[in-house]
Amino acid sequence: MLDIAEELNRWVEQGRDFAVATVVAVGGSAPRQPGAALAVDADGTAIGSVSGGCVEGAVYELCRQALEDGETVLERFGYSDEDAFAVGLTCGGIIDILVTPVRADGPARPVFAAALAAAARGEAAAVARIAEGPAQLRGRALLVRSDGSYEGGFGAHPELDRTVAAEAGAFLDAGRTGTVEIGEQGSRCGAPLTLLVESSVPAPRMIVFGAIDFASALVRVGKFLGHHVTVCDARPVFATRARFPEADEIVVEWPHKYLERTEVDGRTVLCVLTHDAKFDVPLLRLALRLPVAYVGAMGSRRTHLDRNERLRAVGVTELELARLRSPIGLDLGARTPEETALSIAAEIVAGRRGGSGLSLTGAHTPIHHEPAARPAGRIGSVA
Repeated sequence: MLDIAEELNRWVEQGRDFAVATVVAVGGSAPRQPGAALAVDADGTAIGSVSGGCVEGAVYELCRQALEDGETVLERFGYSDEDAFAVGLTCGGIIDILVTPVRADGPARPVFAAALAAAARGEAAAVARIAEGPAQLRGRALLVRSDGSYEGGFGAHPELDRTVAAEAGAFLDAGRTGTVEIGEQGSRCGAPLTLLVESSVPAPRMIVFGAIDFASALVRVGKFLGHHVTVCDARPVFATRARFPEADEIVVEWPHKYLERTEVDGRTVLCVLTHDAKFDVPLLRLALRLPVAYVGAMGSRRTHLDRNERLRAVGVTELELARLRSPIGLDLGARTPEETALSIAAEIVAGRRGGSGLSLTGAHTPIHHEPAARPAGRIGSVA
């Protein structure tokens, strides 16, 4: 649900009733991951996707029904060998979908509204819902913010809300979306409840050092992939809004000085396109010691070897050098700035998702490398 927060927040502000279908868990080669959502309003307008097209029609009808009767439902879609025309996933996977009505008279409307508003503003927030459990608990929600405070709840046992808030807070800290099981009174004992916890965290940062033509293409690709993109260059004549209209930030400063003072985390990617020793060496010496996801540097193989020697001379260790992706990008035979940006982005995605960067044709490796969450319990089969 939070992956389409901007659109849904507008619906809330406009007073629309809607139902939202959210992927709870997947098995096998399912096309979308937990948290992917499709929403339908009272007029039949739909936004989002839960399966890339395989079961959208059936899920759409489930949303319309939920809006009509106000009931929260959980459905499983799988592949059917017996009936080729059954509603199901052609890829052979399994997908569990939670459909929740969000109506003006619903008890959780204020919580959903607060969660969607926070996510739309780019604030860190997590929302927990009951996927499997007693009917009286379904349709309710609990919102957890980054400072640990929470609102909403399930109206059953105070300990249940405290436990859910703690679990959702842990998901939020990790930026994860998925399911967790707890007891219905908030302990690990008793009848289990399966909760879907969706996390929304600020966009990961991409910092592009070097305001060159290749940087302009990389900014566009970075924005397309959902990054908050900063361009940094010490030369004010090049680091301008006119040259980088799509960048979120443009910083005129020596690259290593900016990196010393800015905030980075384990999702941040650093792309060094300056290929000039006076910029690269102090910048990379710092960058390779930071807990970031990716450090890549542009340049020819000769430049790469020379740069490595310069970095060793200022104390960079072999273990630190091993983190450097240089020459930057995957081997796509790229020549233009746009092709080069694509090769850099492909390397970043492969590193984040555990991909090999090899062609899938003829390969025997999984298409999706993220561990799939185990589908929860017994859910009514549609396929």
